[in-house]
Amino acid sequence: MSRMASLFPIGHIYDLVVADDGRQRAFVCLAALLIAFFLIRTSARMTRAFTWWPGGVETGSGLHLHHFVWGIFLMLGSGFVGIGLHLHEPWSGIVAGIFGTGAGLTLDEFALWTRMEDVYWSEQGRSSLEAVAIVGTVGLLVVIGVRPFDLDGPASAVTVSVTIGLSLLVSVVAFLK
Repeated sequence: MSRMASLFPIGHIYDLVVADDGRQRAFVCLAALLIAFFLIRTSARMTRAFTWWPGGVETGSGLHLHHFVWGIFLMLGSGFVGIGLHLHEPWSGIVAGIFGTGAGLTLDEFALWTRMEDVYWSEQGRSSLEAVAIVGTVGLLVVIGVRPFDLDGPASAVTVSVTIGLSLLVSVVAFLK
């Protein structure tokens, strides 16, 4: 084993944490989400900085199609395929990657679809970054196999229901304040 491989044992960690427990599709989905987000955010920045950078799709009438529209289509299509068909490798991983890509494109414009206003480069546009951070963290917890509840136990439905109910109650109280 080389010195670099012993310092950065990515392959070993992947085999130990992801591959052995069957969470490859979750890993592919998360990786695709983060890569798509990074690439589309970079492309949007390049479109602003350079006139020669290809970006922005407009219809013949001048209607601009934001990239979250394409993300929604990717998520819907891959979601229907993933739910409706019993896919085996490599197709299940490909569908997970397509879903993650769609999620990355959609979450990059989270601020737009929550505010119904194009605030991409404003202070309110930061909520898109925060949304990706939250979804990325939850995705990482799934990939590494964190199980906050014993979902196989008999009391798991009650535990999950009570936890969700309490969380909603606290959220409503905080919202009303």
